[in-house]
Amino acid sequence: MARTRRHDPERRERIVDAALRVVGRAGITGLSHRTVAAEADVPLGSTTYHFASLDELLVAALRKANEGFGRLLRESPALAAPDADLAAVLARLLGEWMGGARARVELEYELYLAALRRPALRPVAAEWTDTVIAVLAHRTDPVTARALGALMDGLCLQALLTGGAYDEEYAREMLARILNEPPNSPPPGLSEPPTCPTGT
Repeated sequence: MARTRRHDPERRERIVDAALRVVGRAGITGLSHRTVAAEADVPLGSTTYHFASLDELLVAALRKANEGFGRLLRESPALAAPDADLAAVLARLLGEWMGGARARVELEYELYLAALRRPALRPVAAEWTDTVIAVLAHRTDPVTARALGALMDGLCLQALLTGGAYDEEYAREMLARILNEPPNSPPPGLSEPPTCPTGT
């Protein structure tokens, strides 16, 4: 007797969630259609039906992993307040994200850095930066927003790679330096442009 096909409209999403669990447990090298199908408890053909290649599956997984911090920024009432201390708010939000589920953050960065060798992931990896710039551009200019995003990205990577704790006060101070630096200011020690000696 033929087996009745189960109606499963959320199967694609469950496959993506399974891919995230596989990468979190075994790394990207452990990802295959077969391992994801087993993790999701679906037929192998389901994974290849929804995702013709592993790159397609990784793109979907990275896009879902990217949602966390972007949503935190978009939904923060403190960040939307015009009189808020932007550096302090960003440092606190970054701490909430890093402290919520470190394994999830590590997973996101593993997928993020995989874009170095998988060009198909690069547009999705750039979406993290685009999200940060779009949110912060309402509070500052786009160039400063990009610099803030780069600093937050670097702070996260340093904490993850060294195994150290996230230092919210240090993050606040560094973010404040970016926000308080006047445009086109000269490097430290060069308060005025150098002049040529006279008489030469």
